[in-house]
Amino acid sequence: MNEIENKLKECICDAVNKGFDLTIAADEVTIEIPKDKSHGDYATNIAMQLTRKLHQNPRQIAEKIIANLDKAAGNLEQAEIAGPGFINFKVKSSTLASVITKILAQGDAYGENEVGNHEKIMVEYVSANPTGDLHLGHARGAAWGDSLTRCMKASGYDVCREYYVNDAGNQINNLAYSLIARYQQNFGIDAQMPEDGYYGKDVENIAKQIAERDGEKWLNADEEERYQYFRKEGIKFELDKLKADLGLFRVEFDVWSSEQSLYDNGEVEAALNKLIDLGLTYEKDGAIWFKSSEYGDDKDRVLRKSDGSNTYLLPDIAYHIGKFNRGYTKLVNLWGADHHGYIPRMKAAMQALGKDADALEVDIIQMVRLVEDGMEVKMSKRTGNAVTVRELCEEVGVDAVRYNFVQRALDTHLDFDLGLARKQSNENPVYYAQYAHARICSILRQAGDAEVPESFDLLTHEKEVSLMKYLNEFPGVVADVAVQRAPHKMCNYIQKCAQNFHSFYGACKVIDAENPELTKERLALLKACKVTLKNALNLIGVEAIEKM
Repeated sequence: MNEIENKLKECICDAVNKGFDLTIAADEVTIEIPKDKSHGDYATNIAMQLTRKLHQNPRQIAEKIIANLDKAAGNLEQAEIAGPGFINFKVKSSTLASVITKILAQGDAYGENEVGNHEKIMVEYVSANPTGDLHLGHARGAAWGDSLTRCMKASGYDVCREYYVNDAGNQINNLAYSLIARYQQNFGIDAQMPEDGYYGKDVENIAKQIAERDGEKWLNADEEERYQYFRKEGIKFELDKLKADLGLFRVEFDVWSSEQSLYDNGEVEAALNKLIDLGLTYEKDGAIWFKSSEYGDDKDRVLRKSDGSNTYLLPDIAYHIGKFNRGYTKLVNLWGADHHGYIPRMKAAMQALGKDADALEVDIIQMVRLVEDGMEVKMSKRTGNAVTVRELCEEVGVDAVRYNFVQRALDTHLDFDLGLARKQSNENPVYYAQYAHARICSILRQAGDAEVPESFDLLTHEKEVSLMKYLNEFPGVVADVAVQRAPHKMCNYIQKCAQNFHSFYGACKVIDAENPELTKERLALLKACKVTLKNALNLIGVEAIEKM
């Protein structure tokens, strides 16, 4: 991905081979950008890593590596030993500056890479029940999953974004019966809500719409026909609302899978029958149990209860079998922290049915707290209910919500600071990043249509060099995010990129009437920085604003 570092790694591997008759792989070589600029552009600790293999002093190893280094092939000006055996490299300035030409040529495609090698992966996330609003936990999973899949697509993975709609089971039954009761109440009937009914405004509104549209049609209708109608209408309304909220949040899915369709297509019954045929079940107390403890689970699990109804596990097994049967080599699920104990039993089921349990990977979404002035905000001031994704976006903006939900690792608890998210200052990380992009746009507007020079020999200031090196890192960061499933690293990159820009802008006069050639080169560097920042922000679903 990073051509400069890749060439450097190849040269180091070649030098080790020539000097010690030892073959090492490029991924064994670590390349870093030294914090102290006087130590050169790049550094490696390979000499210290090879001490055990070669039984030599690391400085002696480093000397031999440098003696056998093909500097021309690595586009190096110099290489020298530092400390106990570090090797510092100074790259030719023309090589570093070539990143500007590369970025401007690739534009929106800069950062794309092929590390995924077209591996077919499904990522399933959000998958909230169609019985209410999306809340903070859903929002974190949505922002993370969407950012991750954007980076995976940019890294050459054949990735499918899937939402699993839980449109079967008791929750949907309760939704339907709640709607029927509210519908009947519209006509003065003292209908009782079900025991675990839904009392939200949504249910009242749907029932009122049906009453206004259909009149008394369903009051004396066949009970089963009425149930199926209200069930269908309730799911449609709630699902449309979920899709609208996700659209506002800039989250899209390629596939919406239905739990009910697994029953309709016979896949749930087929999964149960296969487990029975393989001798992986037994009956106890009138229920059918899965011998999951034989495959790493802490105990056996019920698949079908004594009353004939299924546990959540059975349709979930059918669903995951279907995922594998669609040809995906890896399944990634983003699940809430309350699902942690569910992972072993799902892996057990896949292994028992002959699937690769290791190909099912689950990332756990830790809890989110909304805080303001150091106090937790549990309820919406407007509705008195839990704060929804839509409310939060309306309160602080989609960009702030997206950025805040992605900037911390998924396995850490997150405090979303409302006060900080509203701030129009550098304390607010999304404001800081967007301001950098807007400032660059302002400078470029002021400069007008400046031509891009063919070479960048004048870009020798340490701040210019630092910015070029950091822009050069971007494709590797995109790949790293995709492979490690770590979108928060993109936020880290964005912050440091903005920091490098501000540092450069504070030290270097960009538009200088007395030095037009240097002005052209610096404007080209800013154009490259603008492209990179925009692409990075887009990968986490945040707008690259041009005016602030």
